[in-house]
Amino acid sequence: MITCRAPKTTKEFEEYYYLRWLILRSPWGKERGSELDDLEAQAIHRCVFDQNGNVLAVGRIHFTVQQYAQIRYMAVDVKAQGQGYGYILLESLEREAQMRGANSIELNAREAALGFYEKLGYQNLGLAHLLYGEIQHYSMVKKLNVLATHLKESANNLEETWHNTIPLSKAMNIKISYFDGEELVTNCDLAFNKNIHNTMFAGSIYTLATLTGWGWVYLLLEKNNSQGDIVLADAKIKYLAPISGIACAKTHHQFVEGSTTVFEKEGKARISITVNIYSGDKIAATFIGKYVVIKKEKNQ
Repeated sequence: MITCRAPKTTKEFEEYYYLRWLILRSPWGKERGSELDDLEAQAIHRCVFDQNGNVLAVGRIHFTVQQYAQIRYMAVDVKAQGQGYGYILLESLEREAQMRGANSIELNAREAALGFYEKLGYQNLGLAHLLYGEIQHYSMVKKLNVLATHLKESANNLEETWHNTIPLSKAMNIKISYFDGEELVTNCDLAFNKNIHNTMFAGSIYTLATLTGWGWVYLLLEKNNSQGDIVLADAKIKYLAPISGIACAKTHHQFVEGSTTVFEKEGKARISITVNIYSGDKIAATFIGKYVVIKKEKNQ
């Protein structure tokens, strides 16, 4: 079975980078290591694997600004070309970009790949750079549709509530990039949240995580047509790695402990939520928040 996912093990990453080098660098006599750049840690990497775990195609995206992503290093094994693996890879990268809030995506394509990208909705903007003095690249861009969800109104209400009642959320430009009732994904502007090391402030990471958990409780109340005051009663966070690119926060219903049944009956509930903050594919911080919800009367 063909699968497309991020490489996980050291061996998979070695094979991922090897194929990138083999297709994109080796034919021009470039040494191993030339296929890497300084954005690998903040990038989102994807591989197409066959049923035996062999890498057939590779590619990555990284965010240049909060809502703008760039695809780089797309490569398909010579023996696997023409079998649709490039399409599978590109579709996966685009969806990940959408889930993290991108509304536009760009890439620099070699001349031989122009037709492939044009068929998939990319617009050719003209000449870009000339790699190694001989490989002409063309600048291409595609507008991404917002991921459709019948819960978009709820997400919009939450975002407005944040920005209207919590000034810091507006200053950080915290946005909901995806919500489907089971998973909530948020992001924020990197420029406002950078420290002197050009990475994200620990306080900004904490705030993004706190409000993502708070937002899940808000959406839960809205789903049940209830009103309540939401307070963070206790929290702990573990910082695992610096964040040098656009961070995103994710939580899922599987990471939530607590029941609204108690809330409806007693007018008070405690809900524990785990939120992971990502830098690229890697979890850079894990937050566990315990929220208390006190019911409001509907006529308040």
